Amino acid sequence: MKKIKVMLVFATMVFATFTTPVGAADQFPTRPIRIVVPYAPGGNVDISARIVAPPLGEALGQTVVVDNRPGAGGNLGASLVTKSTPDGYTLLVGSSGPLSVNPVIFKSLPYDSLKDFAPISTVQAVPLVLLASPKSGFNSVADVIAAAKSRPGKVTMASAGAGTTNHFAIELFAQMAGVKVLHVPYKGSGPALSELLGGQVETMVDQLAASIGHIKDGRLKVLAVTTTQRSGALPNVPTLDELGYKGYQAATLLGLLAPTGTPKPVIDKLNAAIRKVMGNTVVSDRFRGLGTEPGASSPEEFSKRIREELVQWQALVKKLDLKFE
Repeated sequence: MKKIKVMLVFATMVFATFTTPVGAADQFPTRPIRIVVPYAPGGNVDISARIVAPPLGEALGQTVVVDNRPGAGGNLGASLVTKSTPDGYTLLVGSSGPLSVNPVIFKSLPYDSLKDFAPISTVQAVPLVLLASPKSGFNSVADVIAAAKSRPGKVTMASAGAGTTNHFAIELFAQMAGVKVLHVPYKGSGPALSELLGGQVETMVDQLAASIGHIKDGRLKVLAVTTTQRSGALPNVPTLDELGYKGYQAATLLGLLAPTGTPKPVIDKLNAAIRKVMGNTVVSDRFRGLGTEPGASSPEEFSKRIREELVQWQALVKKLDLKFE
């Protein structure tokens, strides 16, 4: 009799193990969902999360809250998500920083961007732009190249910081153009833009979302965009690709991810909800107003984009032997 009871208990445990996740996935979500933003409030990643959260909550029938966890260039928030229960209730708004740039510039990370996340969908891509100070005298990319060739290593080109996507975009541009420029890193786009506006630096590569206001009011000259397709916000501005730098591509990718191990039915339900949100013209128009290119994807497509960016930046760092503190 005792043996029968033990067998029944064991059978019950096995049954629960195989049925509970499926049942939980079918009922998902039954409580609020948290989206972790690995940066401080106010930046592009935070703004994007707050645009998406309310309609995503409506699509899922639950409240979606935004939780800012800044620190270590996005690594702190990203790590927090990888350590959370893989049930779909804690998600990351991941950008190129923690997903494809930090793995290249940090000697060690508390997570593996390819193994520890389950991509759900892209949300948007932020084109970068090559900007010039009105005081620089540059009116085209050709002007910048000519100056860089006549003054090797002297033409100043600012970025939001060493080891950022902006910095990598500068190095890629210089390599493809066959010139040397003087990279001037700042602690964020704000300080760099201030110096560019004041003429302390001649040029800058920046996220369009951060600089679009200065471009539209005519305070800064925009010479080119860094994506292979022109930006809908700047349809008259050429891409570097069409100016002759074939294959040039640099952007800040952004999307939603869950911890690895999250059940596929949960991932699928979240993906369907994001597709619905991004198909809403009110949402997509808000993103386009910020100068970004909104768009959902399959989990597989998002995963592929992360891998491609990682390979691109790893190759660049290795080829140019870039060093980071």
